Amino acid sequence: MNNQEVTIRHKRDIIDYVNNNPSSRKGLLIVLVALGGVFVDAYDFASLAIGIDQITEQFGLTPFEVGSLTAVMAVGALLGAFFGGVLTDKIGRNKMFTLTLILLVISAFGVALSFNLASLIIFRFLLGVGVGLDVPVALSFIAEVSNTKRKGQMVNLWQPMWYAAASFTGLVILPLYFFGAEENLWRYAVGFGGVAALVILLLRLKYMDESPMWAANNLSLEEASKVLEKTYDIKVRLNKIKTIENKEKESKPSLSMIFSKRYRVRTFLASMIASTQSIEYFAVGFYIPTISILIFGKGIIYGIIGTLLFNFFGIVGGLTQSFATSKLGIRKLAIIGYTIVCICLLTLGLMGDNLPLILTTLLVGGFIFGHSFGPGSQGMSFATLSYPTSLRGIGSGWGQTMVRVGSIIGFLFFPIVLSLLGLHKTLLVLTIVPLLGLICTLAIQWDPTMIDIENEDEEENESAVLQRRNTQNL
Repeated sequence: MNNQEVTIRHKRDIIDYVNNNPSSRKGLLIVLVALGGVFVDAYDFASLAIGIDQITEQFGLTPFEVGSLTAVMAVGALLGAFFGGVLTDKIGRNKMFTLTLILLVISAFGVALSFNLASLIIFRFLLGVGVGLDVPVALSFIAEVSNTKRKGQMVNLWQPMWYAAASFTGLVILPLYFFGAEENLWRYAVGFGGVAALVILLLRLKYMDESPMWAANNLSLEEASKVLEKTYDIKVRLNKIKTIENKEKESKPSLSMIFSKRYRVRTFLASMIASTQSIEYFAVGFYIPTISILIFGKGIIYGIIGTLLFNFFGIVGGLTQSFATSKLGIRKLAIIGYTIVCICLLTLGLMGDNLPLILTTLLVGGFIFGHSFGPGSQGMSFATLSYPTSLRGIGSGWGQTMVRVGSIIGFLFFPIVLSLLGLHKTLLVLTIVPLLGLICTLAIQWDPTMIDIENEDEEENESAVLQRRNTQNL
């Protein structure tokens, strides 16, 4: 523990300390551990994408069964996100972290050991539920241990984490392929995801505690002060101010509150960015190995190489936008990213048949870069940063729900249209999606970057209390 001593008199002191001070030395480690669910999500996504041909052959799947298998995890994640956001606001971030990782460990190993289509679908559904529960609480936690200046940057680290995990999948599978494990390559890959989930679970148990902001809003001042002390490695002196307690019962957070007059516009924008970026990515991203084979040549080795190559563009875009967040704001990042995506898809759609290999490769990479730099990152950041602590889990959960709605549409959209129109015309049709997201982002000028949302929440509560009192006095 360092020598810094902080006096806490009120819950607002805890919130102000988090907003105005840099994280502790272990702060970055805590953020990375919190993003473990994102790692597992992306890893499983990429490993299934690479191994889908093997799974289809081993289980003798029809096209409908393949579609069901790819979409069922998204359905589970949708349900997990929809209910998980409300649950994490009630029971806390830390308890949800433990519950979700246990589910992810069990389901990942279950997928790897599946013996028929039914067991494969069941465990992938449970894996989706675990991811849907985990991602909203992870992003909420990161927002609640980061100061106002770096909040957007730290939350946006989830995007490079996604692409790093997807690239890591290729690095795991590549040596297995050369060592002759091609027949059951997908099982080894998915099973390793279970090992990664187990390691992340152990790290969370060792290093993570409750979110200081959630504790300030839901625990006693004494308990919240202890959480702050442990998280920031400081000495906290409690000097509680005696105040007249407000006996009026505060309303419990509910999903309907993010659609209230104060929040409905930002909820609409967050929903549009989350869903459109998800459609554009999952329509293309899941089929990166397939697209790589179409570009480079037949064989699973080309799918693996393409996964490594194109996800590198995602890592670069994700890291670049994270460091640019505090300077540009997440709205401008989304606008720039949407523009890049539209240009790449439009060019591929109109000229793809006549483009040289290197330019086609750069345009697909440019699509991934633009997505990662802009809407891909901001789809979840808007939903996480637009609400105060009391509603952050609900808001982030709703954003993740919209992501999963978009992913289901993307999963279903791309293979059907691809079979009817071919690759380049499909990409041309897909341009409509980021264009719609771009129009909405240009029209709604909301950007939560560098805004003290917690202060906004307190003003809302004080206004509500005064309104109730005035009504009672009439």
